[in-house]
Amino acid sequence: MIKIAVDAMGGDYAPKEQVEGAMIAIKKIPDIEITLYGDEVEIRKYLTNEERITIVQSEGVIDMGEKDPIRAIRGNRQSSMALALSSVRNKENDAIVSSGATQALIAGAHILVGRLKAMKRTAIAPLIPRVDGRNTILLDAGGNLETKPEYMLQQATFAAVYAKEIMGEDPKVGLINIGTEPGKGRAIDKEVFDLFSETKNFEFVGNIEPKQVLDAPCNILISDGFTANIVMKTIEGTAKGIGKMLKQELTKGFIGKIGALLSKGNLNRFKYRLAPEEIGGAMIYGLKGVVVKAQGSSKSNGFYNGIRQAALIVRNDVLGKVQSILESDVK
Repeated sequence: MIKIAVDAMGGDYAPKEQVEGAMIAIKKIPDIEITLYGDEVEIRKYLTNEERITIVQSEGVIDMGEKDPIRAIRGNRQSSMALALSSVRNKENDAIVSSGATQALIAGAHILVGRLKAMKRTAIAPLIPRVDGRNTILLDAGGNLETKPEYMLQQATFAAVYAKEIMGEDPKVGLINIGTEPGKGRAIDKEVFDLFSETKNFEFVGNIEPKQVLDAPCNILISDGFTANIVMKTIEGTAKGIGKMLKQELTKGFIGKIGALLSKGNLNRFKYRLAPEEIGGAMIYGLKGVVVKAQGSSKSNGFYNGIRQAALIVRNDVLGKVQSILESDVK
């Protein structure tokens, strides 16, 4: 059985959506067991099926707007997030899914789970939609604002294993840059371009401009944490903005309202393709255990998808395969 810890108190709608998402996961995934970490009284308000689900009582919650996440983790080891992370370090669980504060989860993962020995820097890697209906790995989406070429090589190697084992695709890596020609960008971009061109760990397709991110000739896009985070938030904001503009235009006048009614299904599918929680969550690369960050506003289906994603990562031994490649690179 794959054992998954769920931080039941982190997120905007805790613990209702976490508990309901866990029950959906148990129903759909036969080889998992789930431990819910949180306030047992609150959890039991929504838990109607305890099959393969246990509860561990926690004390306190790390706030979504926590300004000092390291201090919060160290000062509240009995919080739902800290207990769930510790359970992965102690091998009580194989993975954790949390929709709690991102920086607290990253800090807590470093402190309580630990980084793979061969991995110099971790990275947070959400999936973004592609025009062809599949997904693209985007990293580092905010884990490290400053980085080095060798760190980015390791992160891209990790993403390549993920693309192959979880997405079922041959990994192709693109470097986010201001132009497609070799020699474009900052000094670090030029160094990364040269390093990626020489590696045998994955196929490098070259520089990718931001206007290409939803229709890029690759399934992995990489940059430093500052740039990739801006790309991610720009995609999210643009999608919401376009959705609002479409709604405004389609509700103008009688003909517009008829058009809106006829295109309702298409608009719902458009919304579905851009919804982050339909993908699951962002895996934090480079740790000794599987840590998946679900959207803070995730509903039950989003949490189910996060659990499904975590189970798949464990089942396919992504961490073991990455560790093997990184260790061979050192040799």
